[in-house]
Amino acid sequence: MKKFVITLALVLSSILSLHAQGRDLPDFTELVEKQGATVVNISTTQVIKGRRGGPQFPFDGDEAAQELLRRFFPGQIPNQPGLPQEFKSRSLGSGFIISADGHILTNAHVVEGADEVLVKLTDKREFKAKVLGTDKRTDVALIKIEAGNLPVAKLGDSTKLKVGEWVVAIGSPFGFENTVTAGIVSAKGRSLAHENYVPFIQTDVAINPGNSGGPLFNLKGEVIGINSQIFSRSGGSMGLSFAIPIDLANEIQGQLKAKGKVSRGRLGIGIQEVSKELAESFNLGKPQGALVASVEKGSAADKAGIEVGDIILKFDGKAVTESVDLPRMVGSTRPGTKSVVQVWRKGSSRELTVTVGEIPDEEGKTSLAARGGGKPAESQAANRLGLVLAVPTAEQKKALDIQHGLIVEDVKNGSMRSEVRAGDIILSAIAKGSQVDIKSLSQFNDILKGLEKGATLTLLVKRGDSQTFITIKGPSDK
Repeated sequence: MKKFVITLALVLSSILSLHAQGRDLPDFTELVEKQGATVVNISTTQVIKGRRGGPQFPFDGDEAAQELLRRFFPGQIPNQPGLPQEFKSRSLGSGFIISADGHILTNAHVVEGADEVLVKLTDKREFKAKVLGTDKRTDVALIKIEAGNLPVAKLGDSTKLKVGEWVVAIGSPFGFENTVTAGIVSAKGRSLAHENYVPFIQTDVAINPGNSGGPLFNLKGEVIGINSQIFSRSGGSMGLSFAIPIDLANEIQGQLKAKGKVSRGRLGIGIQEVSKELAESFNLGKPQGALVASVEKGSAADKAGIEVGDIILKFDGKAVTESVDLPRMVGSTRPGTKSVVQVWRKGSSRELTVTVGEIPDEEGKTSLAARGGGKPAESQAANRLGLVLAVPTAEQKKALDIQHGLIVEDVKNGSMRSEVRAGDIILSAIAKGSQVDIKSLSQFNDILKGLEKGATLTLLVKRGDSQTFITIKGPSDK
């Protein structure tokens, strides 16, 4: 009986606890009432012009099908073949007002390529907007409507945001205006593929197409992010959404407002993550920093004395914990600024002063280096690592823009866990913390002979126009 009473007491305690938690759940009604009017619906139209000549248009020659399309898409399907025609591509997004005179923040991809941008307010008024500037690298755009006395969203401080904190999104998913969704902050400082300049806020807020460009609020009703993209296999929300921190977005919009574009700092280096194996190769205590895999000739880094194999630990006094931190730090630095860079080189740290360069408006793409004609001057059978290597000819060195190295002709040992591929060029090797340039097959074979059983060998490899460090576990046999 006593046991039953104790059990019942525990159950009642749990129920009361859950009930109390329920009362503590946030109420978003006041936030929505105060901030809802600051959120706008954005619709864009892009006119794609063409001319009907051959069978380019869907259902060309099928008059019945074309008549059906004309009914559903009036004004977009031409009636007469051979006449000029226009296709109107329309898309929807969201934004929020940041000034009473009509400045609005949204995503760059919402307004990119648009011939007309239409903004609709919650009071049903509509305005044509002018795009003042866009920044593709951060996906931020600033647009302007001619209006006054507009409600303005209060901008918060995204650096104070905490993981687990409640957040609210307001936007127009699938065109449903002023839709409110809520969730929590799942993570901060997320890096996404091809997005080096944004430390994204990850949330589980339901975000769908049309939410792009809309605000992410904290419980104080402050905007702490711009909803930008989602991870989805279905096209809809899967609980993985990403927002641009408002601190970064506000900095970008300031430049867009002042000069219509964004200026970013640049070092002119190629970097990669420092893995545990790489840290051991460079005698670094723990995996940290950004490993310099290439240095562009004549760049800011080259002039400052930064070398391939350096590990950048700090930039302007700020620790580079992961390699993705560095592009953000450098990118946010005004070109021409003198900054101190702390690097790890040959087992010790040193400081270098660099005058930060500037990223061009459109970073040029270089073509892949030609392999050069003819056969290599010298080659051999597969070595202990299963690599078939060859010495490049003088013509190949010139075509590949290298002074030394060995070409990987084949990788024979399929069981070896290595990222080395046929066509790679081995430029240097690092063993026991010492980096040496590779200039001959015999030299490389001597390095392999001295490799301890199961030891790690790090190679600097050129692949196309890029360079990367690769670690290889030596074979178990000596």
